[in-house]
Amino acid sequence: MEIITLIGLGGAFLTTVAFVPQVIKSFTTKHTEDLSLGWICCLILGITLWLIYGAIIMDIPLIFANTFSFLLALSLLIMKLKWGMGK
Repeated sequence: MEIITLIGLGGAFLTTVAFVPQVIKSFTTKHTEDLSLGWICCLILGITLWLIYGAIIMDIPLIFANTFSFLLALSLLIMKLKWGMGK
């Protein structure tokens, strides 16, 4: 594997894993009112575009990172809609 691919995979791993603490905290506390719905939607759209781009150019780090980031961001959106839209 080329060094450039390893660098990409490292970056992909770290930026994707960065979502995990927020997902865990939101799930355990069932509190998402402080998360911006606009931010989550914009993030999901951006991730989706990166995923499409990665698939078109067949870039493994982009596909890897954005597939998992999409799933994590989608889980935040679902929790936001379920628990954080005000009471």
